[in-house]
Amino acid sequence: MLLGILLTIHILVCIALVAVVLLQRSEGGALGMGGGPAGFMSARGAGDLLTRTTWILFTAFLVLSISLTLISGRMRGGDSVTERLKVKSIDPNQLNLPPAPTAPAPTGPTPNEAAPAPLTAPTPTLGAPAVPAPATPTQP
Repeated sequence: MLLGILLTIHILVCIALVAVVLLQRSEGGALGMGGGPAGFMSARGAGDLLTRTTWILFTAFLVLSISLTLISGRMRGGDSVTERLKVKSIDPNQLNLPPAPTAPAPTGPTPNEAAPAPLTAPTPTLGAPAVPAPATPTQP
């Protein structure tokens, strides 16, 4: 619950910080506002306001980042990554072994498929004309 609230505030602070930084001019003129040298919203006054706002939002961002890190670290407990993954129980000799051989696939037909027809020469049927043998030349 607390982590969710702090995370929401952190996101809002990030958005505000980005907006304030983008409002400033790169030369430090803050909004590029002109006007008289006196007054609250003069070019100098706007620059001071945006600079102070930037520092306040940056401080809030930093404090929220550190607190979120500490709170989420305590919620997960004191276990290290190696203890959670049980890396110490892995046998290094088993890591480089070849894979176990698999059983060969069955070679015979399965009950659902028909056996293929054998590859033999066709046999002549009764009543079919016989094919004459090639003639051999005779010598006189």
